[in-house]
Amino acid sequence: MPSRWLTTRRTRLPDHAGYPSHHLRLPAPTERVAMHPESEFPPVVASNREDFAELSRRVRDGGLMAHRDHYYAVKIGATTGALGALVGAAVILGNSWWNLAVAGGLAFILVQLGFIGHDAGHRQICARRRDNDVIGLVVANLLTGFSFGWWLTKHNRHHAYTNRPDKDPDLAPGALVFTPAQVEARGRFGRWFARIQALFLVPLLFLEALNLHLASIVSLARRRDRAALVESGLLAVHGGIFFGAPFLILSPARAVVFIAITQSLFGFYLGTSFVTNHVGMPTLSGNDNLGFLRRQVLTSRNLSGRRLTGFIFGGLDSQIEHHLFPTMPRANLRRARKLVRPFCTEHRIAYTEQSPWRAYRDVLHHLHAVGTGAIVPTID
Repeated sequence: MPSRWLTTRRTRLPDHAGYPSHHLRLPAPTERVAMHPESEFPPVVASNREDFAELSRRVRDGGLMAHRDHYYAVKIGATTGALGALVGAAVILGNSWWNLAVAGGLAFILVQLGFIGHDAGHRQICARRRDNDVIGLVVANLLTGFSFGWWLTKHNRHHAYTNRPDKDPDLAPGALVFTPAQVEARGRFGRWFARIQALFLVPLLFLEALNLHLASIVSLARRRDRAALVESGLLAVHGGIFFGAPFLILSPARAVVFIAITQSLFGFYLGTSFVTNHVGMPTLSGNDNLGFLRRQVLTSRNLSGRRLTGFIFGGLDSQIEHHLFPTMPRANLRRARKLVRPFCTEHRIAYTEQSPWRAYRDVLHHLHAVGTGAIVPTID
């Protein structure tokens, strides 16, 4: 176990050394993540490998890694059907302020489509990588307006280096900072803003969709491969549909408001679905011998609640199980909790599960603590 874990409100879970590279594959990314074979790790982590091997055996024996074709057929059909119904409603309502209600529904459906794209990126939907890539490209580039290749490269790095401030792209400093070292690297204004950054979390989340749109465009503009041309074409079609078509139905003023509502609520819902996953959990510094199992469990947070919580968060409420078994279909994650949590208790590994509201409170507390120089959870 780590020599120091500066936190007070956690439980306990398991681990493994060496990241299973077959869990994450890239379509045609601009960067590939180096996965370390188990032989490169010192003998001290042998028990970690054995622990994860035992947990993996229990999970596979329970049939939890099997693809759920029917589930995803219904999920994709219902979500795209809802999207079509909203488009039809917008056309029928015409130049009416009632279409702003459609904008809110459209934001919800776009996030649900984003969750499907996330599952496709992890090869949860289909057995063949190519089929998952096709679904990911259609859902991400055409329907939600994000570059699938850019996101997948970034997301794979996140899974490989979870909560490593020097390597995890989700911890890269931007408008917000997540570690004391990032605060120290800021100028005078940046350090001042860090002290009040918790107050700006909610407003910034409304801009998250715009941030992802722009990041996708910048990434694709730097690429020259054939896949980038396909992605760019799909993004262009998306722009015409979601940013151009409203002006064919609504007056210019109402069209601008429609787009603003859709994109701001889209970003807010998407951001609130991801922000509780790791923010406020221990960050890793230096070389740790935790192994894969403990590394993923100690840095992830689950959310409590019934199946409705899983639907709203797209399965990300089972973040621990998702990070341990990235290719596990979303529909099996809650069943996996019944195996993972007792296993962690048995091996005295901290397992964090909180209500969504408690998780949001801890996220805000962490952002405030980082900005004010207070102690934050760190594993050395």
